[in-house]
Parts: sequence; structure tokens; C-alpha cells
Amino acid sequence: MKLIIQIPCLNEEQTLPMTIADLPKSVHGIDKIEILIIDDGSTDRTVEVAQELKVDHIVRNIGTLGLARSFRKGLDACLAHGADIIVNTDGDNQYAGQDIAQLVQPIIAGKADIVIGDRRTSEIEHFSPVKKALQKLGSKVARQLSGTQVPDAVSGFRALSRDAALRMNIISPYSYTIEMLIQAGKKKIAITHVPVSTNPSTRESRLFTNIPTFIGRQLSSMLRMYSMFEPLRVFATIGLLIFILGILPIIRFFWYYFSGDGQGHIQSLIIGGVLMNLGFLTLMIGLLADLISFNRQLIEMTVEKIRKIELRQLREETKEQSKES
Repeated sequence: MKLIIQIPCLNEEQTLPMTIADLPKSVHGIDKIEILIIDDGSTDRTVEVAQELKVDHIVRNIGTLGLARSFRKGLDACLAHGADIIVNTDGDNQYAGQDIAQLVQPIIAGKADIVIGDRRTSEIEHFSPVKKALQKLGSKVARQLSGTQVPDAVSGFRALSRDAALRMNIISPYSYTIEMLIQAGKKKIAITHVPVSTNPSTRESRLFTNIPTFIGRQLSSMLRMYSMFEPLRVFATIGLLIFILGILPIIRFFWYYFSGDGQGHIQSLIIGGVLMNLGFLTLMIGLLADLISFNRQLIEMTVEKIRKIELRQLREETKEQSKES
């Protein structure tokens, strides 16, 4: 069984040696461990340092594509290199590498396909009270939307089986953590969590630099992902609220009408009628979006089968090349 540890990097020449040195050389149940670096357009010596450290694979982005796209490219590269299990960690040495052994055990034991490292953020000293509160609230909302019980939803320290990686379709340009969790929950992928340790901070977070921006992006990602998987519920709720708002001014109109003063409140009847029509149209949009979501599921199934065929062909080509050499 092959484990590939992928590390997305952006200008990590100072911290990358510590990160790689902290990684385990062997794990019980794993036959081979390889390291893959995804360089997201670094302008320092990150790639040179990775080469000096003799990492097994390097994927380079032309320009900075962002953490989510780098994560997605890393998954594809790990699958292409024959990974049975993929572990994602950060290049800033935030996560304790020795915890990879317990992170992958539920997958090796066949108990889960995705394992999230729980940092127990309330106990991390260098996290500010605001950051701890936002992490707790964000994880609670993510659990509700995804139907999972992961306590640290935004932890980037996670392990995936080959099957789980094949089923992931990350589309967010910002962060993959929440999106991946919602996808896993809605696709009924077996997911669990294990407690992990963190190392002292080496630099400020690049995702958590501005609180309003961070909150806005996370909420946008949650709403987009949940709407993608539950469009009828989202639009039906919105449509029902608008419809109810439309009923209220109509009730007001009839109240005055039967009191003999209906002519002066015709505006309430018009506004109520418009709102009720908008509510009905929103519900129809939800029905259409629900039908589209079934089409998306068929496309995802097709993409998954294509990925499997491509990997099988790649494996056969690699075997033939090794025989010839």
C-alpha cells in the first residue's frame, strides 16, 4: 500500500525543511511513503529546496492558482503516481508529522475513506479568542450543512483513500476544506476524525488575514456547496418565505376592504400579489435546479469512471515501461 503525502506550498523555503523532516519514514500498514510538493507559483527557492531535500514528486503551477486549485492538482497527481492513501498537510509545519500514522489508520483498517485531523483549536495557545470562536462557529455550521460530526471542519490535515479522492470534485477557488466536507457528507463517504497535535506557529495564516473577508468567503463557499447538493430545499425555503411575506399585505388589504376602506390600500394588494408570484417563481427555480443536480450527479459519475480508466491505462503503461527498461 502506497501513501503519498502532498504539501501545497507558496514561498515556503524557510519552513519546508522542518515540515519534511517531521514526516514519518515508515507507518504500520504502509509499504511505501512518497512526498509530493505542489508549488503554487512561489517566488523564493521553494522548488530548489524541495529538490535539495529529494522529494519524490514536484507539481508546479504557472502563477498562483490558490490553495483549493493546488489541492485539487495534488490529488490528481497523487492518483497518477499510484497512491492508495493521500495525506494533505501544510508547508508551514503547522501540523505534527508524527500524527500521520494515526491519521491514516482508520483508512487502513477499512473504517473510513476520509479522516480529518482535529487540532482541538480551543487548546491552541497562539490562536486568538476571535479566531477560536470563528473556528468553533464555522465548524458547527459546516457540521449542520454536511451532516457529519467533524469537530474541526477547516483543518487542512486530512487523509483520503483512493476511492474518496476519485470522487472529490473541488471547484472552489479559495479553500477546499469546507467544500470537501460538504461533498463527503452529501455523497455518503465514510468520514471520521482523530485528534492531532500542532507545532508552534512559524508565520501568520494566509487564509485568515482579514476577518470580514475570511467570513465572507467561508459563508459563500458553504452556501454554494449546500445549494449545489440541496437546491430544492434552499430555493423552497426562500420561496416559502417570500410567499408568506406576500400573504401579509394581502391580509392587510382584505382587513381594510371588509372594514369599508379597501380603496385606499390597493397598494398592499399589488405588493402582496407581486411577492407571492416571486415566491412561486423561486419554487419553480428550485425544482429546475433539483433536476439539474441529478444531471450533475450523472456527470460526476462519468468523470469518476473516466478517472479510473485513465489511471488503469497509466498503470499499464508504467508496467510496460518498467519491463522494457
